[in-house]
Order: sequence, then structure tokens, then C-alpha cells
Amino acid sequence: MGARSSKRPRPTLRARLLTALAGDPDGTPPWVRALAEGDDAGYFADGGAVWTVHAGTGTFVAGIRALLIQALHPGAMAGVHDFSRYRDDPIGRLTGTVRWIICVTYGSTAQAARETQRVARLHERVQGSYESVAGERSYSAGDADLVEWVHLAFTEAFLGAHQRWGGPIPGGPDAYVGEWAQAGRLMRLENPPLTEAELLARMDGFLARGELRRDDRVDDVVRFLRTAPFTGVMRIAYRVLFAAAVASLPRSYRRLLGLRRSPLPVVTLTRIVLAVSAKALEEGPRAQDFARQRLRRLSDTASAAPDAAAAH
Repeated sequence: MGARSSKRPRPTLRARLLTALAGDPDGTPPWVRALAEGDDAGYFADGGAVWTVHAGTGTFVAGIRALLIQALHPGAMAGVHDFSRYRDDPIGRLTGTVRWIICVTYGSTAQAARETQRVARLHERVQGSYESVAGERSYSAGDADLVEWVHLAFTEAFLGAHQRWGGPIPGGPDAYVGEWAQAGRLMRLENPPLTEAELLARMDGFLARGELRRDDRVDDVVRFLRTAPFTGVMRIAYRVLFAAAVASLPRSYRRLLGLRRSPLPVVTLTRIVLAVSAKALEEGPRAQDFARQRLRRLSDTASAAPDAAAAH
């Protein structure tokens, strides 16, 4: 018999995508499997605006777009610069954010609360100072204006990317903004926007007040995001997604970041990358499939209860 090859099979595209997103090649770490547990339907309905937007692969662009926009606030940027481990463990940093989004989107209210508390504990130590338009200012991750900016940037990025690369949103853009306002409330944002117009007006307010700016720290983050440490086909795909994030930014933010659109047909190339990614992810269970197990169990229990009562 010949010697067995010592080479390990290369991970599939699905495994590589899920490792980047969930930290697990099967996409089923304990926190994803826990989506099947819980005693209520959670905050967002299956087939509703939030499920629809967050299930789409346009989120791959949206995540980059959100980070670019968030970086323009010097308070948010100070927290990233002083405390984030994105350089040493970019995949771990990404997975931590994805975990919160998925658990709040698809989990029970109890799981959403646990994940929000986990994030809050991580943020407790995030505090320091930065130079604002009014001079040096102290900050903490829980400051109302920073929480607001992060929520606004996230909502705008995910909505904008889906509008460009996703399908129709049930109830339209206002439904997504209004539903996702619950995530802002979980992070103790007292008055999140409820419509697309209000969302954009609130973001324009940060611009008009001069609270956003580009500096060396922003340039450093942009350089890192441009050349994130992926290899092989993932590296090629990521470059397309980064170019897509830049191209899809509102012009005012793109100018402030000092970025230019790629001369390549980025929108079309991105459609191809996202279609291939969607096909790969269809090869196994996704987070929403575990959530649907919970919903079916709750539905079956509710249906069985009247029958049991009638039997008595």
C-alpha cells in the first residue's frame, strides 16, 4: 500500500466564511445552537424587516461600511484605538460583533439580554479622553452620543447595503429602522430613530455640528480595513467587498474619509461575490434555522395546550 497523504483537505468556502463570521467552520458554536432555546419568539418576526436584512449577504458589505462610518467619530475612534484587539485578533473581534447581532436578531428576549449584558461588561473598561471640537473630552463606551452614533452608523450601513444588493424589505426602509430601534434600546439609547428620514437627519446633525473628522487614527483603521488579513480567494473577495463599501458610502462620508470609488464595475462584481457566498452558505444550517426550531416548538406547544384543555 502506498503512503497516505499527510495533507489535510482545504476548508470549503462555506467553512472559511463561517470561521470568519462565527469563529466555527460549521457555523454552529454554542451561542448559535442556543437560538433553538428560549421561551418566546424574540424581538423580531420571521419574515419581518430585520430578519430579511440581516439574513442577506449584503451584510458582508454593511459590516465594513459601518466600521468606516463609525470611525469618523473621534470618541468612538478613541475607544477602538485604545481598547480594541482588532489588530491582534481581527477574526475574534469580528466574531464578537456578529455574535451580538445574530443573538439579538434571531434569539429569544432572554438570549438577547444575555448577549447585551456580555457586550456591556466588555465596554465597562472602555474609557479615556479624546480631542473634540470643544477641546479635550473624557469618554466612556456608554456615553449617550457614542452609543447613538454607533447605532446610527450600523443602521444606515445595513439598510444602505441591503437597498443596493438585497431584495425588497417587508414594510420598506422605515420598517427596518423602526424595528431595529429595539437594538438601540437594548444598548440604552433612549430615543432611537424610527424612520429612514429621521435616521439620516440624525446622522447629518453629527456632520453639521462638526463632530466627525478624519485624523491619523482614522487613516490607520482605513488602511487596516483595506488590507484585512485574509488569504486566497477570501482575500480577492474581501477586496471587492471593501471597494463596494466605499462605493456605497454617502458622498459626504466618503469625502471625509478621503476615499475614492474604484474605477472597476464594483456593484456588478459585488453581486457575483455575494451570490457565490450565498450559494456556499446554503450548503448547511444557518442561524435563522436554529431560531425557527424554537419558533416551531413554541407554536407546537401553543397548539397542544387547547387540545389538552379540551381533553379534560
